[in-house]
Amino acid sequence: MKNILNILQIVISILLIVTILLQQKGSGLGAAFGGDSAIYRTKRGAEKFIFRLTIVLSFLFLASALASLFIS
Repeated sequence: MKNILNILQIVISILLIVTILLQQKGSGLGAAFGGDSAIYRTKRGAEKFIFRLTIVLSFLFLASALASLFIS
């Protein structure tokens, strides 16, 4: 059971890293120095899906970490 949980946690962490890196599109280096436009815009389509997937994966990662803590 512990090995399955460890593998699951590794897979979730890799997927979480990928979804976080996909959200960085469009921010570029200009945003680091305040050059990004301050216009509020809503998330739509794929951007909204990736955002929600990131939230779900983070909760799954937290749950798997807590389960790993209680199993050992």
